Amino acid sequence: MYIVQIASECAPVIKAGGLGDVVYGLSRELEVRGHCVELILPMYDCMRYDHVWGLHEAYRDLSVPWYGGAVHCNVFCGWVHGQLCFFIQPNSGDNFFNRGHYYGATDDHMRFAFFSKAALEFLLRSNKRPDILHCHDWQTGLVPVLLYEMYQYHGMGRQRVVYTIHNFKHQGIAGANVLWATGLNRESYYFHYDRLLDNFNPFALNLMKGGIVYANYVNTVSPHHAWEARYETVGYGLGHTLEIHQGKFGGILNGIDYNVWNPEKDDYIPHPYSVNDLSGKALNKKALRERLLLRDVDRPLIAFIGRLDEQKGMHLVHHAIYHALNKNAQFVLLGSATEPGINSWFWHEKHFLNSNPDCHLELGFNEELAHLIYAGADMIVVPSNYEPCGLTQVIGLQYGTVPIVRGVGGLVNTVFDRDFDPEKTPEERNGYVFYQTDNHALESAMNRAMGLWTDYPKEFQKLVMQGMAYDYSWNYPGEQYQGVYEMVRC
Repeated sequence: MYIVQIASECAPVIKAGGLGDVVYGLSRELEVRGHCVELILPMYDCMRYDHVWGLHEAYRDLSVPWYGGAVHCNVFCGWVHGQLCFFIQPNSGDNFFNRGHYYGATDDHMRFAFFSKAALEFLLRSNKRPDILHCHDWQTGLVPVLLYEMYQYHGMGRQRVVYTIHNFKHQGIAGANVLWATGLNRESYYFHYDRLLDNFNPFALNLMKGGIVYANYVNTVSPHHAWEARYETVGYGLGHTLEIHQGKFGGILNGIDYNVWNPEKDDYIPHPYSVNDLSGKALNKKALRERLLLRDVDRPLIAFIGRLDEQKGMHLVHHAIYHALNKNAQFVLLGSATEPGINSWFWHEKHFLNSNPDCHLELGFNEELAHLIYAGADMIVVPSNYEPCGLTQVIGLQYGTVPIVRGVGGLVNTVFDRDFDPEKTPEERNGYVFYQTDNHALESAMNRAMGLWTDYPKEFQKLVMQGMAYDYSWNYPGEQYQGVYEMVRC
């Protein structure tokens, strides 16, 4: 099959979160399976150009219809770690992608509406006719709308769209100007509950809803989160739309790239190790303590790695730090805050704990340090309020770092409680799960994990090995996406 991924991110050249990792990892897996895969991305001024090889102009002066006129674009081509990518660079006074950041502008809805239009225009004018267009999140929600309301009548009638939602919280709320800019125009037609009208705002269009309504297949990034999106609040108002379109909606778990996350050949850690020889993990724990100036004592070391925002359960992260210290464990945190209030809160904690020899808070992100923490920690806590898939816990499992997670979203599909999981045998269990959002629930799970480490070290090592035996690579998700592609193009 010929597959084109249209997205706002692709790691490592454009990465603001997990979306970039998924777009790259899935593309790589599909190519391994023998498919032809290309990517279309915005050409941001702040992207990592050092990760693009052979960047050159592929299409000069692409004229993209916009507001009754046209915006002229250049399309560049290059390889990102083996993946063929096309970058759209508009020559416009709006400077859509010359902002010094990927997201966060007041006109984001117009920026990515233009990108969606330009991507389709590029495919049309360059005579590219992929079997599948795979779009991601609200930024490309207009692609299936434009394809089936406009471009299918201009020579793109055989293309099919798969639309993956990574985060329901951000949906792309827009006004009628998006319609007039892209040439869709008919306000009364699109401001309709069955099309793009936002489910709760009669004066707004919802670009993510448009993607759901018009795509041939829609999925989110874990089976349990697909259920949550329909029946709980994490669908952020789109539950009824998903219910209407339930026949084409499902969940496919994300994978991780085992070429990047692999303790046997990780260049970022000083001591490689494997499930058959865990001696290197103890040496990495010692190296982590030396780097962060922690005491080298016989205590469990617990970690948190991730964004510091409300999604990740900040009140529980904060409590986990002090509960670990009160129980004679050590704690390491690595993450950057997305909100000023949370940033101030954790900087205050950092200063307060700065002289504590059993705790280190690293506020920011450091790829090398992240790898060393995964390799050196005994446990990793993931107490999210909601988690569509989650990569932290599956990376932890790969590195023999036992996850302690809240039972939501993809965490339910990947971590199985050592003591209580009803569906897994004792030999298949790999971590600890709690379900409530209060401190006592978190403490209970942490106490069970720390107690096993302290009192039954051989049983703890057995749990580590059971976690490392799981395969959360892109192999199985790639097979599932391949099946979806084959289904929708029939």
